[in-house]
Amino acid sequence: MRQLEANHFKPVFDPSDIRQIDSAIINTCGFINDAKKESIDTILQFAQAKKNNQIRHLYVMGCLSERYKDQLIKELPEVDAFYGVNDLEKIIHQLGGQWFQTLKNERKLATPPHYAYLKISEGCDRKCAFCAIPRIRGKHVSRPFQEIIKEAGMLANAGVKEINIIAQDTTYYGLDLYKKRRLPELLSTIAQIKGFEWIRLHYAFPDGFPVELLQVVNTYPNICKYIDIPLQHINDRVLKAMRRGADAAKTRDIIQTIRKTIPDVAIRTTFIVGFPGETEQAFRELMQFVEESQFDRMGVFTYSREEGTSAYRLGNPVSETTKSERAGALMDLQEGISRKLNEKKVNSIQKVIVDRKEGEYYLARTSADSPDVDNEVLISQNGRRIKTGSFYNVRIAHADSFDLYAEIP
Repeated sequence: MRQLEANHFKPVFDPSDIRQIDSAIINTCGFINDAKKESIDTILQFAQAKKNNQIRHLYVMGCLSERYKDQLIKELPEVDAFYGVNDLEKIIHQLGGQWFQTLKNERKLATPPHYAYLKISEGCDRKCAFCAIPRIRGKHVSRPFQEIIKEAGMLANAGVKEINIIAQDTTYYGLDLYKKRRLPELLSTIAQIKGFEWIRLHYAFPDGFPVELLQVVNTYPNICKYIDIPLQHINDRVLKAMRRGADAAKTRDIIQTIRKTIPDVAIRTTFIVGFPGETEQAFRELMQFVEESQFDRMGVFTYSREEGTSAYRLGNPVSETTKSERAGALMDLQEGISRKLNEKKVNSIQKVIVDRKEGEYYLARTSADSPDVDNEVLISQNGRRIKTGSFYNVRIAHADSFDLYAEIP
């Protein structure tokens, strides 16, 4: 988008007024069925708009076209061109623009101006049986340390107050370039950049988790005590079939280590239900683990059979109905856990950042909540002037399962 701006294009994020769009560029996901369906539905929406002469050009990029380009060309003739995950320069040339090498690392935020995502690597070297990402994105490639720090500094200078550090596997950072894990050092350096009030870590792989990272989180007050660690399951047989590396004992050990080192940490995790070979007993073991672990935040996915993965040959023996029932049961359990944890916060004072206004409420988040995926704090205005992108100390008035309701004292 920064390259587009340099070529005098005006990127817009909200296509609600489709009449003002000359060229639509759709960035797609090609992993898990729901995401693929959403990508296809969006393409079809804009293909119809092109047929209706509402837009002139339609381009598709990203993981879906990287993975299924030949099929998409045959089935979607309305699309002018398809581009893969590494074809950004080709898209600029397609639009008649020039690629400016001097703008490498510059960017335009698609998020509100007060928070941003900072990607520290691309690709993955893990061998998870269910995952197609290594086939789509390739092997793990760490970005150079100083390049990341430079981009972080640019974001701070632009007024970004909250950084969410992401990659397909953040804990692997540095192994390819520097022959050692450098995430603790990277996180420490970013924490010393003036301007960031919150720094949050995502996608920390449990196998080989660098425990020295936890001391860095404790050292810097602007690093959120928040660890996103996708565990996927707890049954040993399922974990082995998934090729996750860590067994149940190691999984429990890393969670205990995190909580012992950072007592007030918020742990977010995700699980997959319905993986081939997940018996009713294995699922009950997962339910018991979630009950005993009391995770602060949790997401659940139903298993999606993906071409080219090692699990593909296992078929899809667990029915879609059973998958949905198990996902629902696990989320029902988590809803009760989340409600109990939220109710403990009633009458407490919480520091929040305000993201936006919806209806009669301002929607905000605590340091334990990442944008879009976690809980929100709904603040009653009560005649006060509240500014989006600002921090406030609020009193929690009441709570439900996934939201807190608050007022400014």
